[in-house]
Amino acid sequence: MRSFFILLLSLLVLAAPPAASAKLKKSAVSSPVAKEVFGHQQRPAPLAARAIGGYARGCLAGAKPLPVNGPAWQAMRLSRNRNWGHPALIDYLQRLAMAVQEHDGWHGLLVGDLAQPMGGPMLSGHASHQIGLDADIWLNPMPNRTLTPQERETRSAISMLAEDGVSVDKTKWTEKHARLIKRAASYPEVARIFVHPAIKKALCAWAGKDRDWLSKIRPWWGHHYHFHVRLRCPEGSAGCVNQPAVGSNDGCGREVESWLRKMRKPAKPAKPKKHKKRKAKPPLRLTDLPADCAAIAGVARISINVPVPTRPVPMPVRKPAEPQKKAERDS
Repeated sequence: MRSFFILLLSLLVLAAPPAASAKLKKSAVSSPVAKEVFGHQQRPAPLAARAIGGYARGCLAGAKPLPVNGPAWQAMRLSRNRNWGHPALIDYLQRLAMAVQEHDGWHGLLVGDLAQPMGGPMLSGHASHQIGLDADIWLNPMPNRTLTPQERETRSAISMLAEDGVSVDKTKWTEKHARLIKRAASYPEVARIFVHPAIKKALCAWAGKDRDWLSKIRPWWGHHYHFHVRLRCPEGSAGCVNQPAVGSNDGCGREVESWLRKMRKPAKPAKPKKHKKRKAKPPLRLTDLPADCAAIAGVARISINVPVPTRPVPMPVRKPAEPQKKAERDS
């Protein structure tokens, strides 16, 4: 069957005009753009909970929503429909919110993006947050009232950076913020927490002798309005891909200083524009994700796009059989 399909495809290439033939070679087998598939899903896949693939190349089955309002949290940016996660993430966020309310002086947490109902690539924003194990937590505390839907769309998170861009603003950054991030990192299921390098440095200075948790705090671009929690793959999530372990180094020496040097570098002078169009990075397609993601979304991973021939299809010509040698005939 496979050889027949290859023969048929070859014949169609021969029959098509030159331009169509070239196009066919490039796009005979295509795959849907993954963000177009997952970015429009409104409901989770009704399956057992499972994080599938890697944090930036995967999907999610059996997602649960973080309730919009809780005793110690409120979900933000509801119009994005990104308050979904693996049940392990939802449970973690609820426990963390209750703990910082009880022990760390926070009235509650404002929770930003988690994942889409089926995870996967998003139409805008994050490259990760695809398998329901990532969450953004704002650095300004929840107010002592329930925010309106409109406020949840328009209210802004507050940057913790000073004007120099490489240190925290001490009028905004407080010990409460440090205690919040330390508690968030203290849970064994947490793999990493991403923060701005200036916040990492402030945490290093504050930590004192108890420094084991600092290895989980990773400096990264942005992340001065919120911090980004990432959990390890839960048990039972076959095909979930963990990142390498962070090790025991607290990252408070050369690592954080190298990040801050990057932040201090002056902007390079603009070069004269050469009118060359940059090739945009191609979007992830469904075939770039684990095979189970297509089944979860109910979409075929590939489609065959074969142009209609515009001239008769030539039939293959068989070579005439060579005359047998006398010795062969007589054997």
